[in-house]
Order: sequence, then structure tokens, then C-alpha cells
Amino acid sequence: MLEIHDLHAYYGEAVALSGVDLRLEAGEIVCVVGPNGAGKSTLVNAIAGLHRATRGRIVMDGRDLSRLAGHRVCDAGIAIVPEGRRIFPLMRVIENLDLGAYRGAARATRDERLGWVYELFPRLGERSQQIAGSLSGGEQQMLAVGRALMANPRVLLMDEPSLGLAPVVVDELFATITTIHEAGVSVLLVEQNVDRALRLASRGYLLSEGRVVLEGSSDALGRSEVMQRTVLGL
Repeated sequence: MLEIHDLHAYYGEAVALSGVDLRLEAGEIVCVVGPNGAGKSTLVNAIAGLHRATRGRIVMDGRDLSRLAGHRVCDAGIAIVPEGRRIFPLMRVIENLDLGAYRGAARATRDERLGWVYELFPRLGERSQQIAGSLSGGEQQMLAVGRALMANPRVLLMDEPSLGLAPVVVDELFATITTIHEAGVSVLLVEQNVDRALRLASRGYLLSEGRVVLEGSSDALGRSEVMQRTVLGL
């Protein structure tokens, strides 16, 4: 479904990604874990068309997306829940959600998608006319996820969704990710909460200094000494 081949990316002269290979099959949840500065956010931003890769290929169902602008990547069926939520705080909840359905194909199913988002996150329905910046942190993360789902994606990229949230909210969010996955959306999850990520995903990749240093089943990664040294410092 989604394949990354030999991906390289830079910030100025600094190497962010170096030869990354990754795949996400239809119906999977795959996690990407690693220490701060490993290149995890750069990876999902490159896939989403928000950061231009300097070399390599990003392929979705046989189509090369590597040189497409972000809105064209979204048209191809990929949506992102960015790190830090990046909602529009001065706009209403419903206006934020409608921005997710701005592209042509998504507009055609706007009402259906909105109903599903409100089913997943009833609080967004209750607060649809509320200014988004007045929501709690957990509600803002719900809004960021809901906005991405309004684009009717087949692949959902999630960048640190649990960041800054209370444990009970994290529990709710991860349960919702499972529901989204069961509805047929494949998920690529970047997450610093390694234990939660490995419990949710079937497979994973360990990223360090811009390279994939380990990949495999979640069980195998969880037992790996390389994982424990790289992420946990043991």
C-alpha cells in the first residue's frame, strides 16, 4: 500500500533522514519509535508532502508521491495528525473540521464524515460552535484527529498524538485509534510512548539518527536489547 524507499531528507546541511525504508500494508497499524531527534517527525512530514525529501521514493498503491505538494498527497488518500495538533485556535470547531474536507473528493462525503467524527468524539459535536482555542488539550487533539478524518483518508499519519495529554485521555485516544483502524484506515503511528505504541501496533520500526536501526513485530521490538539501549537508555 504505502512504501518508502531509500528516503533522505535534510534541514539545511543537517541530515534528518538517511536511507529510510518502510512499508505500511492495507489494514495495518505500524509504529515508528525512537529517541528525540531521531527523524520521526521529519519522516511523517515527508510522507505527507510537508517536507521535501532530497532523495528516495514515497509510493502509494504504485504511484510515486515523492514530488507532490501536500494537498495532492492528501488527494491520494493520506492525511496527517501533526505533532502539537496545529488546529486553528481562533476558528470554531466546525470550521476546523470543515477545513479537513476542503478538497473535492472529501467535500462529496462531508456530512457522512462529520457524523462519524461526532460519533467518535461526541464532545466535538457538543462544542461544534465553540472557539477551538478554548478547548482542553485532549479536546484539541480530538479535533486534530477529526480534521484529518474529514479528508476521508486510507492512510492516517499520527505524529506524537499522546504528547502532553493526561493518562486517562491517552487511554481514550488509543481506544479511538483502534476504532479508526477497525473502520478500514491504515495507521502509521509516531509515538514516544513506546510501550503504548508497541501494544497498539502489529509491527514497528526503530529510528535513530535518521536511520532505521531495527524493524520487526511489536513483540520482537519490545524484547530487543537494541530498543532498550536506544530508547530507554538501559
